[in-house]
Amino acid sequence: MKHTASKLFTALGAAVALSFSASALAQNPIVIKFSHVVAESTPKGQGALKFKEVAEQLLPGKVDVQVFPNSQLFGDAKEMEALLLGDVHIIAPSLSKFDRYTKKIQIFDLPFLFDDMDAVDRFQQSDAGKSLLDSMQNRGLQGLAYWHNGMKQLSTNKDELTRPEHVKGLKFRIQASDVLEEQFRALGANPQKLAFAEVYQALQTGVVDGQENTWSNIYSQKFHEVQKTIANTNHGVIDYMVVTNAQWWEGLPEDVRTGLQQAMEEATKHANGLAAELNERDRKRILEENKARVQELSREDIAAWRKAMEPVWAKFEGDIGADLIQSALSANEQ
Repeated sequence: MKHTASKLFTALGAAVALSFSASALAQNPIVIKFSHVVAESTPKGQGALKFKEVAEQLLPGKVDVQVFPNSQLFGDAKEMEALLLGDVHIIAPSLSKFDRYTKKIQIFDLPFLFDDMDAVDRFQQSDAGKSLLDSMQNRGLQGLAYWHNGMKQLSTNKDELTRPEHVKGLKFRIQASDVLEEQFRALGANPQKLAFAEVYQALQTGVVDGQENTWSNIYSQKFHEVQKTIANTNHGVIDYMVVTNAQWWEGLPEDVRTGLQQAMEEATKHANGLAAELNERDRKRILEENKARVQELSREDIAAWRKAMEPVWAKFEGDIGADLIQSALSANEQ
């Protein structure tokens, strides 16, 4: 009898322990690691913090969003691999980083495709633009949102930068992108792939003669202090895609996924609004400091740049798709 009672108490104890552990497991929040490579003060950094704030408000006790800025976990070169391995759950790389997963994403690197950031926004919110967020699912990636950085300007260590002939033979730093490489070759310039962190020193020492970037990047990285001239070209866009591991995303409970989507929508509005404010503020600061001369371009100047870069479109149309390019162009007309 004693033996039977002992076994019964053991079984009851195990059952209680199991129920407690199941209860604890149910109460443990889902840890979501959001890793990015820039400072918290940037629009991307602030967007990540807004996502954490809203997600944890909408899903109290269900999620624990941990944000890791400034390459604390993984740098530019490793973050995509880390995402695919499940070591992080959300990252926000530059759109240029995705061309090895889908060639269609190269559309964002085409020069003079978008007239302004409003056109970029319209395209990204269109069915064609949204389809690109889902275009890499077979490679394990699910896009969640587009976050803005801004329109690109050209700068050099030369006095004149109004026409394409002014950059012939010059060395330009570029992101790793086949389209951007071809863009500068079409201008008769020499593209050099360099990590973002290396650009200031490369400009300062003359390793490269020029670069292309947004006003906010030019100002925050002090590129205007080591360049003579900045041309207000608005010739391209630098944006990010917030992306997650497709398998992990699909495995989330439906209510959690819905809450995270809502949080991402709010974070996107916040980050993109900040990007617009920051670019306008930093453009004014560069003008006020007058360390680099800002050149405004006439319609004839812009037409000359467009014509010089036309061959780039023809070269990549097959990979990107003429229909997708047409959808992007339509966004300019609204």
